[in-house]
Amino acid sequence: MATKQYFKINEISKENSLFSRMRITIETAFYGNNVEIITTPKEAYKLAKNSPGTIVTSWKVYQPELLGLDKDTKVLLFNDGAVTGRYAAGRRIIGDPNIDNKKYEEIVREAVYNSRQKKMYHGISFTGLSKDFMVKNHLLIPEGHENLLYNWLLNFQYLSLEYEKMYNESFLFNEGDIYVFADPDWKHPDYPLGLAIFDPQHNCAAILGMRYFGEFKKGTLTLAWSIANRNGYASCHGGLKRLKNEKTDFVAAFFGLSGSGKSTLTHAKHKNYDVTILHDDAFIISTKDLSSIALEPSYFDKTADYPTSKEDNKYLLTIQNCGATMDEKGNIVPIMEDIRNGNGRAIKSKLWSPNRVNKIDSKINAIFWLMKDPTLPPIVKIENPVLSSTMGALLTTKRTSAEKLDDGVDPNALVFEPYANPFRTYPLSEDYQKFKLLFEKGVECYILNTGYFLDKKIPKELTISLVEKVVEGSLKWYKWFGDFYITRIEDFEPDMNDINYIQSLKEGFKKRIEFVKTKEVENCGKDKLPEEVLKILEKSISNI
Repeated sequence: MATKQYFKINEISKENSLFSRMRITIETAFYGNNVEIITTPKEAYKLAKNSPGTIVTSWKVYQPELLGLDKDTKVLLFNDGAVTGRYAAGRRIIGDPNIDNKKYEEIVREAVYNSRQKKMYHGISFTGLSKDFMVKNHLLIPEGHENLLYNWLLNFQYLSLEYEKMYNESFLFNEGDIYVFADPDWKHPDYPLGLAIFDPQHNCAAILGMRYFGEFKKGTLTLAWSIANRNGYASCHGGLKRLKNEKTDFVAAFFGLSGSGKSTLTHAKHKNYDVTILHDDAFIISTKDLSSIALEPSYFDKTADYPTSKEDNKYLLTIQNCGATMDEKGNIVPIMEDIRNGNGRAIKSKLWSPNRVNKIDSKINAIFWLMKDPTLPPIVKIENPVLSSTMGALLTTKRTSAEKLDDGVDPNALVFEPYANPFRTYPLSEDYQKFKLLFEKGVECYILNTGYFLDKKIPKELTISLVEKVVEGSLKWYKWFGDFYITRIEDFEPDMNDINYIQSLKEGFKKRIEFVKTKEVENCGKDKLPEEVLKILEKSISNI
């Protein structure tokens, strides 16, 4: 088995590095006499359907038998209150500098104690869909939040006979199972929007006072990505696909935050290629053989671009934070397009991608950093492993409605999100070294600007066509400056004789340098990057 749920008697001691105070506190809660185990979507659906506030829509789930569900399963809709996005400011990492471990251990102990009067559900699932990497997950959540349990079992892989067999034959890591304790009803005057406390070294977390399903999805992935990082994989928040024809077999990965276009590019169809999808949100890449593994079977997508009448809605399993109304036949149907609130979401089944696979053995060929930076043309090629990984560590983007921001935070400001992964719990330098190794092994690196170049919007059709031209090798590259190369695209060529543009370009790189310097002192330097990062940025500015 990939992770350990059971221990020999002589392994159960304080000498076992898989145990910690937080781990023991959280795991112990799963064995209470108020706990009921739920392992199948069928069981969870019945609970969620009858949970107070659930809307049973008239839409039927498409081919439910292939998903572990009964024939007449309906799409369920459940809505949260004021918060409809992830609350990053509520995350605490045990072991981080300036984190009072004792304080948060006490908070979790109290939360577990106060859950004893509630009926609790214990859900079990897998993260990782290959014998090479599978992790067993456990979620404990109180009665009244059955929709969160159901969504979690749909998002990750439930314990089917096929996957239990695969898990029993999978590679064994010296890691404990993932345990997540949750109480969305938890309240604390110091944390009005809740807390998500992680002990990544011991594969456990407590999600308190939070109802948005994205916290549970990304919370579980946070721990799985940490396990992958410790065991020879690059952890990836992005999408990956394979394009193949008689001449080409090309594997491409797209890294970007929600709203950057990673799902659009991952699922884009291409006339001249057979396309195979790994996933559009969570996967890992082996630093040994450059193969890739999906971590989840389903998709958690925004509903903003999917009107109620759109054909793709037939693949929906559940919907969150959307409205409902009645059609002309008296059927209850969802109202999509973010009319009720921003960041409406839905879980789509794996059947949405008929060309879906769980592992791609072929070596990855290219990584595309998706950025929204008005000084960058639609596509840039980088020919230097240090600079390639550096630009991933300095991925620029803008905030989206997928996040709940504190008061005073500018939602329109340009921000840096290293490798498009705000869920990292280990030092940033570890990701930097992992991706640098991929580039040293021959993986190509590109930047795709999916926002505006100066004041001109870059159409998604142009971006998709550029990806196709990279795959077929038809683009002509010209040196831009330093190790950056560009191609000629009408209406999107940077004017290197324009003093104002040059100044803006330099300012962008100066901001990157400032960001790198803040990481040297922020959080006691936990995310400090190697000296070569600053050196290559300074060299890049001097070459403009």
